[in-house]
Amino acid sequence: MMVTLAPLTAAEAPAFWQLAFSDPQAEWLKWNGPYFHDKVPSRERFLTEIAPQKFIGNPARQIIRVDGRMVGIVSYDYEDGALQRWLDFGIVLYRPEDWHRGIGKQALTLWIDWLWDHVDLPHIGLTTWSGNVRMCRLAESLGLQQEARVRQVRYWQDQYWDSVKYGCLRDEWRRQNDN
Repeated sequence: MMVTLAPLTAAEAPAFWQLAFSDPQAEWLKWNGPYFHDKVPSRERFLTEIAPQKFIGNPARQIIRVDGRMVGIVSYDYEDGALQRWLDFGIVLYRPEDWHRGIGKQALTLWIDWLWDHVDLPHIGLTTWSGNVRMCRLAESLGLQQEARVRQVRYWQDQYWDSVKYGCLRDEWRRQNDN
């Protein structure tokens, strides 16, 4: 299984929309910040507005491919906006049949390595919620440290959940992955 990352091309945009957004009841939506109640974009809006502005050729959003097949996305944004000193990254694998296969761990390892090569920061991290146990386990399996747990601030399915922040320092990552 060969996992690769690369920005979306214009030619791939329709297939990516089909993978990611064609099903407004997709299982991945129940795990990727469902408390925000984000709506999936229409095909037309994605292809004419969102993809050209935010996805196509954007190094901050790279498509995960397994043996050339699109399966998900890795991304990053800055928590502190224009200051660009607090980077938060994420991952989505869109189809449940691609979960539990080690794709996420391989993709995030590649992504974190890429981030360290392209940003001049001492720290990077990811944020999830306590209900997404798979993401918490993935972060921990990569050696990320739980740095914060903000209790009962995410409301989903008539229940409060914790927001959980994981992170690592550049030197920790290098030391851990040079062995």
